[in-house]
Amino acid sequence: MEIKVNFLDKLRLEAKFDDFTVIADQSIRYKGDGSAPGPFDYFLASSALCAAYFVKLYCNTRNISTENIRLSQNNIVDPDNRYQQILKIQVELPEDISAIDRQGILRSIERCTVKKVVQAGPQFVIEEVENLDADAQTLLSLKPDPKSSTYIAGKDLPLEQTIANMSGILANLGIKIEIASWRNIIPNVWSLHIRDAHSPMCFTNGKGATKESALASALGEYIERLSNNHFYAGVFWGEDLAKASFVHYPNERWFQSGPKDALPAEILDAYSLQIYNPDGELRASHLVDANSGNVERGICSLPYERQSDGEIIYFPSNLIENLYGSNGMSAGNTLAEAQVQCLSEIFERAVKREILEGEIALPDVPQEVLEKYPDILAGIRALEEQGFPVLVKDASLGGVYPVMCVTLMNPRTGGVFASFGAHPSLEVALERSLTELLQGRSLEGLNDLPPPTFASEAVTEPNNFVEHFIDSSGIVSWRFFSSKSDYDFVEWDFSGQGTNSNVDEAATLFGILESLGKEAYVAVYDQLGAIACRILVPGYSEVYPIEDLIWDNTNKALLFRADILNLHRLDNKALAALLERLENNELDEYGDIASLIGIEFDENTVWGQLTVLELKLLIHLALKQFEEAHELVGAFLQYNDNTVERRLFYQALDVVLETLLNEDLAIGDYEANFRRMFGDSRMDAVIGSVEGTIRFYGLTPTSMKLEGLERHHRLIDSYRKLHAARAKVPPSQGSNHQVDCREL
Repeated sequence: MEIKVNFLDKLRLEAKFDDFTVIADQSIRYKGDGSAPGPFDYFLASSALCAAYFVKLYCNTRNISTENIRLSQNNIVDPDNRYQQILKIQVELPEDISAIDRQGILRSIERCTVKKVVQAGPQFVIEEVENLDADAQTLLSLKPDPKSSTYIAGKDLPLEQTIANMSGILANLGIKIEIASWRNIIPNVWSLHIRDAHSPMCFTNGKGATKESALASALGEYIERLSNNHFYAGVFWGEDLAKASFVHYPNERWFQSGPKDALPAEILDAYSLQIYNPDGELRASHLVDANSGNVERGICSLPYERQSDGEIIYFPSNLIENLYGSNGMSAGNTLAEAQVQCLSEIFERAVKREILEGEIALPDVPQEVLEKYPDILAGIRALEEQGFPVLVKDASLGGVYPVMCVTLMNPRTGGVFASFGAHPSLEVALERSLTELLQGRSLEGLNDLPPPTFASEAVTEPNNFVEHFIDSSGIVSWRFFSSKSDYDFVEWDFSGQGTNSNVDEAATLFGILESLGKEAYVAVYDQLGAIACRILVPGYSEVYPIEDLIWDNTNKALLFRADILNLHRLDNKALAALLERLENNELDEYGDIASLIGIEFDENTVWGQLTVLELKLLIHLALKQFEEAHELVGAFLQYNDNTVERRLFYQALDVVLETLLNEDLAIGDYEANFRRMFGDSRMDAVIGSVEGTIRFYGLTPTSMKLEGLERHHRLIDSYRKLHAARAKVPPSQGSNHQVDCREL
């Protein structure tokens, strides 16, 4: 994690990281003002807080209340050496906690990350640099030997060269990557989390059988998502970019709607229109992209090559964003390699959906087959030794698809996790299923898995597949676990041979789609120095329901974005109109405003926590519609999970409004004790909000220029780096850089 420090007045310092700011000072004894803890105080507090976190985690997974658990830490300083200290952590436990859990709580503290880092002895490197941002990849702690050449199945370049190439591409873009975490809790299964040090909203996870393959996986996925603009999906890119010569890609085209908001004739084709617009309800206004919000410019559309005949078909960027998420995108050493990964991913998700929603019982992989892959078997056995039964299944549906499945059961909680992986090689598909299972997860993370069910409607509900797509945490049917399988096991193999194996494999996978009667559309993105692509298979590779284009489109942001950002400037008439739109568009009351309008607010601010319900409440309050405001205050307090400070503000507002709305009560009779209960500053904010001298308490003013929204600006700065790189490359010109595919 990159922490940037600013020098303030006197001895005060400011550390900034992610969306947080920490102020440090020195005590008066050491010539400071005593306005904040000192750096060493934060260090001591970090180990105590880390210990308490692991206690809380242990108790939460076992439904043990922490209400009567007390924890403290004291540092005992050696009189002969003040740098030699003992940190004594003590825990007071209530009598009703069992002996087993008492030992478990103490053992949980042993896992404290701060403690382990201190005990291992961190290495400090102190150096002078000309520019803090110049060495873009100094935070990639894993530095493979460039003289080594480690090849793995399906990849054309060794891992060492792959990592060097990808790191170089990101460095050339000015993107500073840091590794936020590593995990290796069972043999031969590694995962890590990487992110942009300056824009941590841009992150990916990598997985693999080794550290190097996991890092290459994460870097490849990062490049894949940059190339496909996935990090910036649903986000407002600002008025300047909306008016630039191009917004998404240099080869984009913009089309105007036809009469009566009809779809432009230039977009899509007959095959895809039959799928996306079966009832003729789709209108041009549904396809305006939310990133630019430039309605006058028209519909931004991207060129895709139709696989069957090579024709170029234009797909609206809005349609792709709304329906496909990150499905079907990849980067690779070659286009064929990227296509193999794209298609493997598409089959993995589509077959997984067919199996889960069809409640299909899969055949077990015979033990003699598993024994052909000893590294994979070692990981499976390690999970079993930890108390997690593992089922290894053939998900090829009779040898038709290149898909495998590893399912974990958690007897402690009754939850299950079905992880799928796909690749033309059975071994690689099986490895991916296992590494996906533990990507970014601790063993404690397996305690949050939902239990299986016989209720078919819960399994087939569309949002359940979305949950499986996001992190495989959706519900699985008990019928999936039947010992009577619906298919026989097939030891399948779709892998190609020789130097053109990826070309052969891509052709095989495209052939499976063709046999299903599916049309595929391919876009290639190489302006960033990497070969990346995206494949769309209408009616097959969608993540979200096609009706979302009409009923839950991300471009509904355009109905609200400008007015919400200009909230403090709106008069009562404009506020009433905004309120009416919020009421009449079937919005989720508890949906967050940040997602609704595509703005990355700091999550630790009132804007970052703001929901549709709270915004409506504040507008009613500004319009002096106290009965409506009071009703929503009650709903907020009953259901909304917000900060303690914000809840106390609304508790105070609740009693003040109740007093005002009751003819038998007078605020003057209660104000003194309200102030004793809630404090003068909070009561001043409440009374000011009621009287109208304070509007939209807690929401700092901004506008469509996005003033004060540092987090959002960091994200857009990240996108501008891509935009500048693309502007330098003519649309027809590619790059010869090579980069390894993300899935290894």
